[in-house]
Amino acid sequence: IRSCVHNPAQAKDSDDDDDVAVTVDRDRFMDEFFEQVEEIRGFIDKIAENVEEVKRKHSAILASPNPDEKTKEELEELMSDIKKTANKVRSKLKSIEQSIEQEEGLNRSSADLRIRKTQHSTLSRKFVEVMSEYNATQSDYRERCKGRIQRQLEITGRTTTSEELEDMLESGNPAIFASGIIMDSSISKQALSEIETRHSEIIKLENSIRELHDMFMDMAMLVESQVSAGPPCPPLQPTAAPGATLTSTPGTGGREEAAAATIW
Repeated sequence: IRSCVHNPAQAKDSDDDDDVAVTVDRDRFMDEFFEQVEEIRGFIDKIAENVEEVKRKHSAILASPNPDEKTKEELEELMSDIKKTANKVRSKLKSIEQSIEQEEGLNRSSADLRIRKTQHSTLSRKFVEVMSEYNATQSDYRERCKGRIQRQLEITGRTTTSEELEDMLESGNPAIFASGIIMDSSISKQALSEIETRHSEIIKLENSIRELHDMFMDMAMLVESQVSAGPPCPPLQPTAAPGATLTSTPGTGGREEAAAATIW
């Protein structure tokens, strides 16, 4: 008979054990999420560093009429690395986005979900900012290469408008630049050599821009939809200075505020 008697204390202990298990699982999930956030942030920082190095390579290549192959190879490696890292970031941000959408579809709402949405939104915006800088760097380099081609054509006695030069570049035919140029001097030969070098750089640039265009537009549209779908996102700068005290919201253990403070 004693074994069949309901023991309220045992039932309460069982409920408490379940609550502890849920809390542990939840904390483990968020710890893993923050590790993922740190990894993505590291990738974005790496892209930013590579973009600065790309700028230096651009300047070195433009400073020489015939840049050495080593510098050009290093530039290509940087561009390839940026592309690979950007694809990793995009994939990981997409994975987080799908996880958030899945929970929202189940009408779940929690402090942890809000934290994840905030982190995802901020990471996405930072990623778009870095890739925008990279795109601007490439566009600027293209214009500078184009300007060099125009000046070298003038040296050979051939004057072109910006529109005419653009048509020549879009033809994709290097021989078009030699048309009408009398190769009777070393100056003309040197000018044509630099024209061919700059044209080759422009072709590589355009291929790179084309490859990243769809990914960039996809992420830019995502960020735009995030801005229009909810309240303004938190600033990219840390919300508290080093050493500052962050207030805690009851029930969250300060996690939400701490999360905001870790974003850039």
